[in-house]
Amino acid sequence: MKLVPLGDRVVLKQLVAEETTKSGIVLPGQNKEKPQQAEVIAVGPGGVVDGKEVKMEVKVGDQVIFSKYAGTEVKLDEDEYIIVKQNDILAIIQ
Repeated sequence: MKLVPLGDRVVLKQLVAEETTKSGIVLPGQNKEKPQQAEVIAVGPGGVVDGKEVKMEVKVGDQVIFSKYAGTEVKLDEDEYIIVKQNDILAIIQ
């Protein structure tokens, strides 16, 4: 199966959380905070959303930072994805 986002939505796959801190402390599972960094898996067509023209500024393969509580989590074929609106993406990592 394949996710195809509509409008100004973007499908993200979260990057794996690190299990150790920079100083070498191992974090137990419940204390790990999910990173807000993700890879763009699919991008909607944009177009007119809520009466405004939306141009998609991200592309498949981009590494991005998104809002902490943004989007809808979806599980598909044992993989977890987050579907967010483009304006929930804060930055592209270059």
